[in-house]
Amino acid sequence: MKVLQTAERVSQKDQSDNYVYQRSLLAYLEAAKIVSGDVLEIGTGSGYGVDIIAPHTDRFVTIDKYQTEALENAPAKVRFLQMNVPPLKDIPSNSFDYVITFQVIEHIQKDDVFLQEIHRVLKDGGKLIVTTPNKKMSITRNPWHVREYTVDELKQLMLRYFKNVEALGVFGNESIMDYYEKNKASVRKITRFDIFNLQYRLPRQMLQIPYDILNRLNRKKLLNDNQGLVTGISHEDYFIKEADDTCFDLFYIAEK
Repeated sequence: MKVLQTAERVSQKDQSDNYVYQRSLLAYLEAAKIVSGDVLEIGTGSGYGVDIIAPHTDRFVTIDKYQTEALENAPAKVRFLQMNVPPLKDIPSNSFDYVITFQVIEHIQKDDVFLQEIHRVLKDGGKLIVTTPNKKMSITRNPWHVREYTVDELKQLMLRYFKNVEALGVFGNESIMDYYEKNKASVRKITRFDIFNLQYRLPRQMLQIPYDILNRLNRKKLLNDNQGLVTGISHEDYFIKEADDTCFDLFYIAEK
């Protein structure tokens, strides 16, 4: 079954997604510098990270709740599992050197169980690499997210299950900040009509489809109005350093 291309499922083919796609790409490129051995990914998405990560592994298992055509010609060492998580059903304990999961934990209702399961399947000394939006930089509520985290909230949560956590963040240069400010201004033109603050008062499920439609239209408008800015963004416009309230994504590395 073909997956609906919502604004939550970033596409490398849609130019209006480029700002978000390049940020996601950076996470894979940075993870590829770190991972080795047996690697598990939770959240395959459209599959663009597989070709980046797989060459650095002995075995690569990637999980998503939807099938993806991108893995039809994947190398033999790549295995795809379709499942909803948590739990990590039928995955043995102490079986992976690394787990990577990008832009997933904010969608998980039981984030504590999610981290417990990742801890379970990691070998002793194994590492988790996770990214998620920084709550402080979110322009508006995203009803597809169960929750978002501040720098300290995610660190404290992860320290319940892992012996240490390196709290890094994804930042952007002037081009990224230019897009961010234009996006914020555009979103505020839309949300100014929400005089009763319904985006925070209504159940998030009621807001998902309207949000997605408006988000997609907004990205298209930003592309049309700022073609050079949007299409000119690359992963090199983003960089990683110690996390603070101004980073776009949290990029945390935790050790079992």
